[in-house]
Amino acid sequence: MLDLIIRNARLAGDKDGLKDIGCKDGRIAVVESSLEAKAKEEFDAEGYLLTAPFVDSHFHMDATLTYGRPRVNQSGTLLEGIALWSEVKPLLDAEDIKSRAHQLCRWAAAKGTLAIRSHVDICDPSLLAVEALLEVVKEVEPYIDLQLVAFPQDGFFRDPQAEELLVRALDKGVHVVGGIPHFERSMEDGSRSVTALCELAAERGLMVDMHCDESDDPHSRHIEMLARETSRLGLQGRVTGSHLTSMHSMDNYYVSKLIPLMKEAEINVIANPLINITLQGRHDTYPKRRGMTRVKELAEAGLNVACGHDCVMDPWYSLGSHDMLEVASMGLHVGQMTGQAEMMEMFRSVTENGAKTLGLEGYGLEVGCNADFVILQAKNEIEALRLRPARLRVYRRGKLLSSTPKQSATVYWGDVTADVDFTL
Repeated sequence: MLDLIIRNARLAGDKDGLKDIGCKDGRIAVVESSLEAKAKEEFDAEGYLLTAPFVDSHFHMDATLTYGRPRVNQSGTLLEGIALWSEVKPLLDAEDIKSRAHQLCRWAAAKGTLAIRSHVDICDPSLLAVEALLEVVKEVEPYIDLQLVAFPQDGFFRDPQAEELLVRALDKGVHVVGGIPHFERSMEDGSRSVTALCELAAERGLMVDMHCDESDDPHSRHIEMLARETSRLGLQGRVTGSHLTSMHSMDNYYVSKLIPLMKEAEINVIANPLINITLQGRHDTYPKRRGMTRVKELAEAGLNVACGHDCVMDPWYSLGSHDMLEVASMGLHVGQMTGQAEMMEMFRSVTENGAKTLGLEGYGLEVGCNADFVILQAKNEIEALRLRPARLRVYRRGKLLSSTPKQSATVYWGDVTADVDFTL
């Protein structure tokens, strides 16, 4: 007997009609039409979309839900946000960091996001946030895969203690090497930081994820160095460039050289649509740049492009509920990716592409994968992007993690009473 059967589900990426999914011991045991088997628990998906969990490829868990502490980012700029974060850090303690992280993880679970890569600021001699979030990683493991990046917020060379602190963070168990080359004091220092951090990752067999060229400056070209060092050190597929907003401002000739270099190095790309379009272009009047990297061109070139939420109610962003469908929807609008194939690619940017970026094992809807999935009140991926619908059921290792009732409005239209759920 199976532990769980989901019946009559429309599987993401599957055009062959409704399927049943049978689960046993936390894994998917069988996927077929009209499954003739019994289970301890069954749920009828009623033809709604079943997808592998959403993945947030780029987040800042140590800063989340600190909005208004000790003040609000009035200018809305990246640099004021960084300055404000330096004011927030001395006010934090371990319990506060953990409490906010757990609250955010519960929000994520309710939205069907069961994997998060979070950058954690290591530019603090006590490594307070590092130690607190490493505890959270273990505490939320039954519910969410939380992966940490050692992030030198104040610059790997710009902060004289950053190198020592980053190594200490890795020694404590942080999973990924981070960086912020465009925040160093010179372009040369930025390039040197890319080399040093990639060599550190190669020595330790770790992945790399750098805040790279989060700028409107078209001459901020550290992604070129990141691609070069990735190929030189044999790190293909293990390196990610996050943000890459300067690509929005680069001329097409240079980009025509850059993208093949990135493809050769198998660079993963993470765009953060909500934050990129909020923080970039602040020095412009009109025409006004929107800042998001060239998602369409990068995806068309065959690079793995994922999306992150980046921030929820923190010094950089005052909004958000950790809904990855909101992220994907914003990305497709800003990137003018409204073709059918393009919208499907944006759905993948918050599901399977993110899973590839994080190197998640057992992710997917095939037999043998973890029994982790989300049932959405939508009939297909594009409808899900349009509606950002209720997550009717969220399962983790075959066990119910979150549920939401079907949502509809009742309209009293003369003599007619109609239920409206905005589907066709």
